[in-house]
Amino acid sequence: MTTVLQLGKRTITAEEVIPLLSSYQMLPQLLRESIIDQAIASIECTSEETAFAYQQFYQQNQLTSDIQQQAWLERYCNSQNDLGEALIVRMLKIEKFKRATWGNKLESYFLKRKSQLDQVIYSLIRTKDKGIAEELYFRLQEREQTFAELAYEYSQGSEAQTGGIIGPVELGTIHPKLAQLLSISQPGQLWSPMPLEEWLLIVRLEKLIPAQLNDSMRRRLLRELFEGWLQQQLS
Repeated sequence: MTTVLQLGKRTITAEEVIPLLSSYQMLPQLLRESIIDQAIASIECTSEETAFAYQQFYQQNQLTSDIQQQAWLERYCNSQNDLGEALIVRMLKIEKFKRATWGNKLESYFLKRKSQLDQVIYSLIRTKDKGIAEELYFRLQEREQTFAELAYEYSQGSEAQTGGIIGPVELGTIHPKLAQLLSISQPGQLWSPMPLEEWLLIVRLEKLIPAQLNDSMRRRLLRELFEGWLQQQLS
């Protein structure tokens, strides 16, 4: 048997590697990374791209001084070349693969996803009592009390702690029925009590924040497309 790893007093042989990875539930991760390696094998990086990638990596990990960078290298890598090949250059290749594969599809994908990416700030009161819901809606219509006052006193969810205010949150992260209502609302529009599961909701849209295809959104959408592709490969 061939020794593959020596971990302290424990010797791990080649025959033990796969059973151990399986028992530690690490085989899916190994397969994932292997698929990625195959996908980026033909990607090449210029020296300028690599240098910029190093700079970004150090900034993102707050390794701003030479001492911090060297300490990180000594802790995780044998040398700077090891770090570049095993980590930084690999991440750079993955990003280049994403842009090459889906970069020209981002605008159409963004438009497809925009209705879920738009953010809203809204006020919410929820109760299980129909009579209370109707009374609170009437008070709001007549402006007898503010939404915040009523939410603090009557709302039965966590929004009571914020005077009913929720957000900003993406429409795609909230209940589809509520998201649909908010998507057709105008700022300041108050809706009569709406049944949703075991609750009655009184909702008012405060602000709609349209999603924008900026740099951070481009990175996010590329990551989504990449992960979707990777899941297809894994299955």
